Amino acid sequence: MGKTADLTTVQKMTIDTLKKEGKTQKVIAKEVGCSQSSVSKHINREAKGRKRCGRKECTSKRDKRALERIVKQNRFKNVGEIHKEWTVAGVSASRSTTYRRMQDMGFSCRIPRVKPLLNKRQRQKRLAWAQDKKDWTAAEWSKVMFSDESTFCISFGNQGPRVWRKTGEAQNRRCLKSSVKFPQSVMVWAAMSSTAVGPLCFLRSRVNAAVYQEVLEHFMLPAADQLYGGDDFIFQHDLAPAHSAKSTSTWFKDHGIPLLDWPANSPDLNPIENLWGIVKRKMRDARPNNAEELKATIKATWALITPEECNRLVDSMPRRIAAAIQAKGAATKY
Repeated sequence: MGKTADLTTVQKMTIDTLKKEGKTQKVIAKEVGCSQSSVSKHINREAKGRKRCGRKECTSKRDKRALERIVKQNRFKNVGEIHKEWTVAGVSASRSTTYRRMQDMGFSCRIPRVKPLLNKRQRQKRLAWAQDKKDWTAAEWSKVMFSDESTFCISFGNQGPRVWRKTGEAQNRRCLKSSVKFPQSVMVWAAMSSTAVGPLCFLRSRVNAAVYQEVLEHFMLPAADQLYGGDDFIFQHDLAPAHSAKSTSTWFKDHGIPLLDWPANSPDLNPIENLWGIVKRKMRDARPNNAEELKATIKATWALITPEECNRLVDSMPRRIAAAIQAKGAATKY
């Protein structure tokens, strides 16, 4: 962005505000996301009281308010649909003008984040759970052993690096990203504490109560010895059918392992979910050709998880609890 005319209304207001706060042009440019010369030209133009030249806007403030209402009614419409609805309302403007006015209002087209769907009862239970745990300290959370399953695919969809290519090179073999119709995948179970991660368990079949109890016997118990030694700990898992089965509850009672009560549909409260994300981001450049290579890549990446990363994630639990309370039990940014 190299011209003052390219700045949106929101960017100009931000520049004016930061300038009043005494920020330097370099800092302002970094925060606004434009070039330093654009910031300088805007500040100088405002200081000299120069008016912007060019044709007067064809849309009024009323038209802009109507456009904003249309966008907010359904944020998943594309520009063409929004433009059509705006013109039906009596506004004479081109599609590009519609797009510019949306930018001026601060709207940007982004990939939506995915959050679990929570009904009213689940939100109430999440809120009650968070309020019950709000006074837990980081030291108390360090006694919790977090666990979860995750699926890894050979094809990571839209993840991975973009490609630099010239016109006409779209079909160049060196510019293509390989895909398969039915990509191989593996499901993994693991656990973590505030100090380290436990061993991985690659699941070969659908996880029912019997399979899950075998995982607990052969992987969770060794992980507990590795992570906690002889110290007491609390085990966490979600409310998946295999986890909440009566036989599974009996297994934990027989082994004398206390369970952390956990709200339904709440992956955002589990720090190991973020750990899976870290592993998958580190694997973006990997290109395994089959399931065995995929498993080897997962193992190698999992081994690179540091104690600092684990400690940072578990230390975030008080903040997750506070966010859940502030959201009144709704899904949070975590």
